[in-house]
Amino acid sequence: MNIYETKTIGKLIKNNTYVGRGIVIGKTKDSKKAAIAYFIMGRSENSRNRVFVENGEEVTIYPFDETKVQDPSLIIYSPIRVLENNIIVTNGNQTDTVYDFLKQGKTFEQALETREFEPDAPNYTPRISGIINIQNEDFTYKMNILKSADEKGSTCNRYNFSYKSLPGIGHFIHTYMCDGNPIPTFVGEPERVEIPNDIDEFTNDIWNNLNEENKISLYVRFINMKNGSIENRLINKNK
Repeated sequence: MNIYETKTIGKLIKNNTYVGRGIVIGKTKDSKKAAIAYFIMGRSENSRNRVFVENGEEVTIYPFDETKVQDPSLIIYSPIRVLENNIIVTNGNQTDTVYDFLKQGKTFEQALETREFEPDAPNYTPRISGIINIQNEDFTYKMNILKSADEKGSTCNRYNFSYKSLPGIGHFIHTYMCDGNPIPTFVGEPERVEIPNDIDEFTNDIWNNLNEENKISLYVRFINMKNGSIENRLINKNK
């Protein structure tokens, strides 16, 4: 086993019907850009009834059909927010928790010490989070996952990962390993993935390999570290 092996994200998600929600952070091969991707999948009508909407530099999830909303607390949130040179990406309203803590001069880790996995028994969906900090035309990034310690949801285990960016390398963390009932949660370290120079190549590799029935929305952002310019791609299955 080569622990330094990297694959395209398409190879990692292809033929996996349900990886849930996923975050990818990394650096393009030419070392010029930071890359972020966030996608959501869903099995229930409530989960599938969502779209991504850009609000300036930030992204919010809204119901596609408001008449079908059953429980808005777990489906409506801002997965991406920006504070100065920090870009936060998460799979829930812990985005706001991280944002608020950073504004107070506190840390990513301190913010997530106050949160737990989602209260959606029996799955107890993990909360996954990431942050990029851009400094001096380069960046570091962190990832976190909050998981139930057992099948009863009795306590929360917390895992933090910290990375120095490397050319062409990213990390991919997702909520579930595969489909199931209950759904098995993500296990291990974030997976190493290749980050190409072209945003459309990266976007298509993710979207085209997510399960057609369960995929809902995808958002990708490339940030030029030298001049701060941004490229975005947004795909919603619901139109």
